[in-house]
Amino acid sequence: MAVHSPGPELTHDLYLHIRVIISIVLGIAITRVLSGLAKFVQHPGKLKVYPVHLLWALIVLIASIHFWWWEFGLTAIASWRFELFLFVLFYAFLFALMANILFPDELEEYEGYQDYFQSRRGWFFGLLIVSMLTDWFDTAIKGHDYLASFGAEYPARIVVTIALALVAMRTRNARFHFIFALLYLAYYVSWIIRVYDPGRG
Repeated sequence: MAVHSPGPELTHDLYLHIRVIISIVLGIAITRVLSGLAKFVQHPGKLKVYPVHLLWALIVLIASIHFWWWEFGLTAIASWRFELFLFVLFYAFLFALMANILFPDELEEYEGYQDYFQSRRGWFFGLLIVSMLTDWFDTAIKGHDYLASFGAEYPARIVVTIALALVAMRTRNARFHFIFALLYLAYYVSWIIRVYDPGRG
């Protein structure tokens, strides 16, 4: 069966179709995090909060919402190909995977979320690194002008985050993990506010 690229008149409808699928995947990630956070309220005596785990859960929640909004920039793409669709869908999958790693189905074999998070930190931070690289490429495909509009801070943010994530994969140092998560959350929120400020040039 021959496959043809959509004509210009179908590009907008195709984008809306793709955005629906992305929203479904992101909805899974957001639901997983919210359900996991709700368990701390439902079973306060059973589940002990681990601050580092909680901070990363908030980061993944905010990042999933931010990603959905960020993808509005895909309207600038004039022609869609199946490979590009798979790439964007893969990017959305990363959030769902990180959310599911943060909140497993069972926790009985671990002493708590601290023990669990530390035992799976390689997977989590590995996915974080992949998401950083994917984020850069996702921004780049929206055009050189779009990428350049974020200045030198954007690539610096990607490089620094990857470097710190590599360290986090190798160390169990509690202070490092807490400071990394706290500073990343604060910076990420600051980045979102500054990027989407209506007064931004």
